[in-house]
Amino acid sequence: MLRTNKDRLVMISVQGRVSYPVRRSAYTVTYDGQPVVVPGVGGITYNIKVGDKAFGWEADHVEPGVSTVVNEEKRDAPPNYAYNTLACVGNQARVISGDAKGATGIVTGHHGGIEHVLIDFDLETLEKLCIEDKILIKAYGQGLKLLDYPEIKVFNLDPLLLEKMNIKEMNNDTIEVPVACEIPAKLMGSGLGSASVASGDYDITTADKKMVEKYKLDQLKFGDIVAISDADNSYGRSYKEGAVSIGIVVHSDCVIAGHGPGVATLLTSTAGKIKFHIDTDANIANYLNIGTKRK
Repeated sequence: MLRTNKDRLVMISVQGRVSYPVRRSAYTVTYDGQPVVVPGVGGITYNIKVGDKAFGWEADHVEPGVSTVVNEEKRDAPPNYAYNTLACVGNQARVISGDAKGATGIVTGHHGGIEHVLIDFDLETLEKLCIEDKILIKAYGQGLKLLDYPEIKVFNLDPLLLEKMNIKEMNNDTIEVPVACEIPAKLMGSGLGSASVASGDYDITTADKKMVEKYKLDQLKFGDIVAISDADNSYGRSYKEGAVSIGIVVHSDCVIAGHGPGVATLLTSTAGKIKFHIDTDANIANYLNIGTKRK
């Protein structure tokens, strides 16, 4: 088993609320110049969960499950930034107001720009939740380290989820991670150049349909664990030949230029100390029994 410093991590409360769906105009203009009116970010998405396909929806940047935020009017305020940064994939979330009070869910990702934290709840809870219901998250995971692998950095990952990802320890200070898909860094778009990967995500660009077909991107699912080759996410998001980053698909395909399914970073190695192999079951729905796999 991977040795970590999980016993030294701080578990701290962060609190948000169910967000409103957000629009800046009636129409969204697609990468090929077509005006469309489709759902996007925010709100409670009743029929899309982790484990479902991230492609094929009449939508733009749609988020699975429940989208939460601290303050929609001040997205760059310190409480919002702390909420989006400290909440990690796999953390427990609990509803603390409204008809669904007491129900628990699991953090499945965070979405940059809009500064949402995404949470999976069961169907019964979704039916009881309302916009502005308050949600408390036990934030736990930032600062996580792999003690025997100093050239691999960890972000946004609950230690319990790490232990369920079927990661193998290899020789030469290397680990091997099961992933649903390999994505070349040349396809990464919106979010590149960010100074930190401890919040938000960056998008796989999907305007080139030949590339979508070549890399089977249209088979991606919400919650898939993916590898981005030649991508260094150590101190922000950048291209570096030989580097490898592992992330999780957090939102759907998009219609606007430079965008596509969003990927939040989980692991990265500048020196390429992360190997990977394709496993179509590499999805947090399977690892945590949530989303489409909830019993």
